[in-house]
Formats: sequence, C-alpha cells, structure tokens
Amino acid sequence: MVTNIDTSIARKDTAPTFAMVVGEHSGDTLGAGLMSELLIQYPNAKFVGIGGPKMQALGFNSLFDMEELAVMGIFEVLGRIFRLLSVKKQLTQYFTDNKPDIFIGIDAPDFNLRLEQSLKDIGIKTVHYVSPSVWAWREKRIFKIESATNMVLSLLPFEKEFYDKHDVPCTFVGHPLADDIPMVSDKNDARKALNLPLDKKILALMPGSRGGELSRLIEPFLLSAKALLEDDADLQFIVPMISDKRAAQFTELASKIAPELPFTLLINQTQQAMAAADCLLTASGTVTLEAALIKRPMVITYKFSALTYNLFKGLVKLEWFSLPNLLVKKSLVPELLQQQVTPENIIPLVKERLYQNQESLNQTFTDIHLALKQDASKKSAQAVMELMNS
Repeated sequence: MVTNIDTSIARKDTAPTFAMVVGEHSGDTLGAGLMSELLIQYPNAKFVGIGGPKMQALGFNSLFDMEELAVMGIFEVLGRIFRLLSVKKQLTQYFTDNKPDIFIGIDAPDFNLRLEQSLKDIGIKTVHYVSPSVWAWREKRIFKIESATNMVLSLLPFEKEFYDKHDVPCTFVGHPLADDIPMVSDKNDARKALNLPLDKKILALMPGSRGGELSRLIEPFLLSAKALLEDDADLQFIVPMISDKRAAQFTELASKIAPELPFTLLINQTQQAMAAADCLLTASGTVTLEAALIKRPMVITYKFSALTYNLFKGLVKLEWFSLPNLLVKKSLVPELLQQQVTPENIIPLVKERLYQNQESLNQTFTDIHLALKQDASKKSAQAVMELMNS
C-alpha cells in the first residue's frame, strides 16, 4: 500500500499540463481524486479536456460537457457517432496545438482509446485509467490497448493478472471508493442525516445514472415496489439520483407507471442513501461495488437495448456481470439480466434480502473492502508522475 508519494519525482516549481477525459460520474470521481493528489505535488498544474463537476470544482477546464460521452451500447453510440467523431477530432487538434505533458483517459474506452492512439502517435504519453473489460469479451482488444497506451491503471486485482499475462504495462492501484468509504457505514446515522424513519424497512431503488438504462429498468423496479408494498405497508422507498436531470426523468416516468407509489427522492446523496437502506434494487455498474463497500445486500439487474444485447450476448465469456461476484468469483449477490428483469423474479430476491440475516455476506464484503483499500489516488498519481518524468 502506498502511504507517501516519492516527492523527488515532482518538481513543485513547474506547472505541467495534465490532459484528461472522463465520460460519466464515476470517472469524474476518479478524476477528482487523481487531480487532488497531483495538485499536492504540482500546485500550479493545469488540467484540461473533458471533466465533470467534481473535477471542475478543483479547477479543471472542461472543453465539452461530460454528458457528450455518456452513451452505452453499440446502437446508441451509432446514433451519436458523428458528434462523437467531431468531439474526438476537436480534442485531437486541441492537444496537438497545445501539447500536454501527459494524457489520462478515464474509463470511456471506446472513445478514449481512439483518442489515446492519436495522441500517442504524435509523441504524447498516454495512460488509461480503469481497464476495459477485455478479460470478459473481445480479448483481442488487449493489442489495441497496448498500442494506444503507455500504461493502464487497473482498479481490480484480477485485471492486473490479465495484463501481466499479455506483457502489457499495468499498475494495480486499488479502488478509490474503498479508500473513501468507511469500513462500517452506520445505518441509523445515515437515516438521521436524511430524515428517514429508524424503525422501518427501507428499499433503495437505483435504476441507473444514464438516461437509457433508467428508462429500461424503471418499469420493473416500480412494479416490483408496488407489489412489495402490498405485502408490507410500512415498507419505505428511497430513490437516490445522481443529478437533477435524472431525478426529473425518474419522476416523470414514475408519474405514468406508478403514480400512487410513495418514495423519497434524493439527489447527489447516493452513498448516504445506500447506507440508510436495508436492501438495494440496482442497475449494474460501479454502484454495486459501492454497495458492497457500504455492506448492504442487493439485487442487481441490467437491460441493454434489444439490438445491443442480441449482438453481444454470444461474445461475453463471463459467468457473472456484476463487480461483487467477479471479485469473489462466485454468486455472492443475485443478478438478473435482460429478459430476467421482471417483477416475478425481482420480488422474491428482494424479500429474502430485506428480511433475512446478512452476517456472512457482510464478512465477505469486508474482505473485498480490505483487498481494494490501496490508497488508489496516491498510487495513480505516483504512476502518472513516474511515466511523465521517464
């Protein structure tokens, strides 16, 4: 575990430029953590590219809105391909004219790897932070990653093993969430902070941070909630949303699908909401790792567009798709994919986790937390500085 950055690498009297591109809120969190550590070593550093609100609060100069890149699925991407190509072209030209000391692409691999290749070709060192899921499908992408990047920063230990097998430079840094989230998240403290009842069961409905996934998951989530409420009239529902935009989308759809369902809408308080809940009904993604670190039981779902799913279903080699299960290599938490995402399947799984003891599950979550708690932002900054100054 890294506890101190080698300050001899940094020159505090210099003002390097770090180019960075993120495509969603989880990447914004990673970018902000990395920026904070780099700013300790380079207080006058400049940061430019595409960043979210957390990065911008630290002085990041975002040339485009982060939402430009928040697209999932091949057909969804095709619908915006010309805009995405335009953004890439403009960024490539900008960084050609204003060469940064190093480029760091955070997640968004379909966009960032192409941009990284263009920049590496003109002599700019490139880092890709968060490994694409090459260990799951399209394994030959490893050669594209090797060509486009000087270094991959991986969040998960099994990713490092995969890159080592292919002799591609990779540094396991751990996950910043494991550093930021306390080992124990007190449920009552979270409920008091959110003004929620202490003596009721609470289910968190979390259908996703992207517009497309939210629109596909909200109906089975709400119909499941209605049925659960019929069995337990005291059951409470909270809906944490990442932004006002997603909250408005949820509220509009809920008014059509289940106008009578009571719920408490929370904006930008996701971790606190998860800590307050007894169980989570959630979309797949980084949020499932947050739930494991907060140590709450969950039912994980995901639905792609029909075209995207039919195209890729034969290419994925994994037995599981959620991070908690991938990390322990077993069915730790239930997963429902595509046609499986129905109230008939969701309801019994949620009931089991709302009302049963979860002591054994929590111990496994604690083991995951300890494995990923590596001072990730410091480790990432160390790796970036070493590469930049090599």
